[in-house]
Amino acid sequence: MQIGIFSVGDVTTDPTTGRTPSEHERIKATVAIARKAEEVGLDVFATGEHHNPPFISSNPTATLAYIGAQTGRIVLSTATTLITTTDPVLIAEDYAKIQHLTDGRVDLMMGRGNTGPVYPWFGKDIRQGINLAVENYALLHRLWREDVVDWSGRFRTPLQGYTATPRPLDGVPPFVWHGSIRSPEIAEQAAYYGDGFFHNHIFWPASHTRQMVDLYRRRWEHHGHGPADTAIVGLGGQFFMRRNSQDAIAEFRPYFDNAPVYGHGPSMEDFTAQTPLTVGSPQQVLERTLSFRDYAGHYQRQLFLVDHAGLPLKTVLEQLDLLGEILPAMRAGFAEGRPAHVPDAPTHQSLVAAAGGAVGHAVHAVDDVTGRAPAEAVSA
Repeated sequence: MQIGIFSVGDVTTDPTTGRTPSEHERIKATVAIARKAEEVGLDVFATGEHHNPPFISSNPTATLAYIGAQTGRIVLSTATTLITTTDPVLIAEDYAKIQHLTDGRVDLMMGRGNTGPVYPWFGKDIRQGINLAVENYALLHRLWREDVVDWSGRFRTPLQGYTATPRPLDGVPPFVWHGSIRSPEIAEQAAYYGDGFFHNHIFWPASHTRQMVDLYRRRWEHHGHGPADTAIVGLGGQFFMRRNSQDAIAEFRPYFDNAPVYGHGPSMEDFTAQTPLTVGSPQQVLERTLSFRDYAGHYQRQLFLVDHAGLPLKTVLEQLDLLGEILPAMRAGFAEGRPAHVPDAPTHQSLVAAAGGAVGHAVHAVDDVTGRAPAEAVSA
């Protein structure tokens, strides 16, 4: 079981002080939060991808590469790679490069994004969101597994004899999760390829999460990847904790009430009752998180959103310290009753082992005159 955090990178005014951090402060804070996550023993740090204000999470590849250079153990992930508006050729190159730089400590979560105006900025039509996600990922899947690709589709120019470089580390592509809140087509896509499915259920009731995860599990088994309970599932979550639950409620209330997404809507009490948001003591967060298995089954990755709604960096780091304190109990709770045949979250090492060992090679272009690769020309 992997336990970690994710950030959407919002730049939000602190409602208790009226101060808005600069973009520079938020970017540097993201790095500090990732380093703290590794320090307290978390397994994963993930960053979102947004290209519009008030977010600083554009170009997640630069962020992850920079964090990778300052960490040594934690898995680095995206909390959405926009497979709809980002060229799959660029994704293939960028994340294979980060794979090499971090010695395999990277995976991706593919998503469509939920900000309509972004699509035309990248020359895309939001009405084709699902179709773009399906076609672009089909191409990316091939680019990482075939040394030379001929391809044509609806949404980009054809490829002829194309090789994405660098090739994936050890011959094994980064593991891919497909993230969706409400689209059954994405759950189907994840199941078809035998990839992971991440349901970011931070705004939705348990009944909806159960439906989406159950669909993915059934389709995983249908496509021949194994029993439904061996499918690779990840969940999102939110918390705010203090040692005393009443202190947590009082401190977090102004942030909740003014949050850009759910502020000025339902009360915090109603929202915590209907969604996984937990505001209270560490024990309450622990018990609520372990209860996710009641409707999702035994799963592989749990990520929490902790740095949103204007919370200052100092407070976020304190939240991570508290999470670190209950981490051993959370790991033990998730392990309790877990059947032996339910797999762990895939890692680069486990994927290399499953592939029969590492493969290291470079792919060289064929000489236009001789029709041979450089190595063949030398041996001749």
